[in-house]
Amino acid sequence: MLRVVLAALAATLLLRTGILHSGYWIDEAITVGIASHGVGEIPGLLRLDGSPPLFYLLLHGWMAVAGTGEAATRALALAFALVAVPVSWWAGTALFGRRAGALAAIGAAGCPFLTYYAQEARRYSLVAVLSVLACASFVLAFVHGRRRHIWLLGLWAVLLLYAHNWALFLVGGLGVAWLWLWREGRVDGGEGAVLAGAVALLYAPWVPSLVFQAANTAAPWSSRPNPLFLLGIPGALLGYVAAPLLALAAVAAWRRGPVPEGVRLLALIGGAAALAAFLGSQLEPAWATRYLAVLFGPLLLGLAAVLARGAGWTSVALAAVGALWLASGPAPAKSNVRHVAATVAPELRASDLVVCTQPEQVPVLARYLRDDVLYLTPLGTVAEPRVTDWRDGVARLRAGTAERVLAPLVDRLAPGRRVLLVTPVFSRRSPAPWNRAVRSRTREWRAWLRADPELRSLGGAPRSTWPRRRSRVRTELFVYRR
Repeated sequence: MLRVVLAALAATLLLRTGILHSGYWIDEAITVGIASHGVGEIPGLLRLDGSPPLFYLLLHGWMAVAGTGEAATRALALAFALVAVPVSWWAGTALFGRRAGALAAIGAAGCPFLTYYAQEARRYSLVAVLSVLACASFVLAFVHGRRRHIWLLGLWAVLLLYAHNWALFLVGGLGVAWLWLWREGRVDGGEGAVLAGAVALLYAPWVPSLVFQAANTAAPWSSRPNPLFLLGIPGALLGYVAAPLLALAAVAAWRRGPVPEGVRLLALIGGAAALAAFLGSQLEPAWATRYLAVLFGPLLLGLAAVLARGAGWTSVALAAVGALWLASGPAPAKSNVRHVAATVAPELRASDLVVCTQPEQVPVLARYLRDDVLYLTPLGTVAEPRVTDWRDGVARLRAGTAERVLAPLVDRLAPGRRVLLVTPVFSRRSPAPWNRAVRSRTREWRAWLRADPELRSLGGAPRSTWPRRRSRVRTELFVYRR
């Protein structure tokens, strides 16, 4: 089995290093920007952002050793994606046997979700690893009777809660599974109460920040999911082409006899967590594919246990899935900001004004433009361009008209100063309130700048011929000639 793990690690490196040196996109620049501050400042800055602090603190320490370049900062996420392979092998083997462990390791090494987020300076590969550990410790503690895993489960749960807010849904799913076991008389109620109390006590220091974030930042860029999003979870984690093949393989394997109790518990944990996330996103839209990292553990381990029982057609389907994963190649670069910035940067001078109608793009621009320019968004002037302030963002964005925010600053420019307009290129018309407000401000601000008789357009940066990106911008440069 050691050879399987080593081969899986080699495949992981082959699949997950293709875009380590590409330019940042929005979320990465914000993450690195926050992590670039002092340890004592990071929790306070995250009140403006909406995330818990664990990954940012880890990245802060990582950058002190590895550096702040794109590949260096992404290497932390890659490291967790590598760790996911032996962790999944251990978990699958401990729960369901050596064959399940090998399949879990191969799944962690090849699944498109980890391939994508192993090359992004974000926390999702860390969350996936912790999800596997938490689910494994739960089954080992309460089904296999290994008592030390009760406290390990508490550790993984606390780390998950400090890594991602959606961990609340997974912890809730673990609670539902424990209550089912308790009702069946399988577990000691006092033990569970002590564990829950310990987790709550350790998480309590962050709860005020979580409440503040929920009330003031939330996820205005998201929209309410429909029920098809629940059906799409396996595809989001394992690949939309591979998921049907894996489903067929699982059905063929399932028919070979009763599945272990641990599989049913994992299904209960994952199902309860997914349903809670779905219902929560109906009340307050906050659904994003990347947040599904919290469901990686129950899905991977449960699927590996079922597939380990298969033969014949199961093996054929798994071989096809492996070929699909290996042939997928690296994801495309996620943003064109670095390319655009390199084109326009020579035209900018100290104290020039960069006007960005999509406020969250400012940290990316600040990464690649000169340090001595000024930034303005519909939210106002930007004091700290490495951070985006999401507090009450939609209301502030809607109120950020050109006459109220843009005109006063442009009218104070010295003759000869330049104004760089940066606007987003949306690949689809999202109904999310944030995106609608950004589109409205973009149209208005572009029209105002073009109509100002004191501004002369110097033209825009050449359109990129690269493939469509997740986060694209275009620019137009003006000179103030009063």
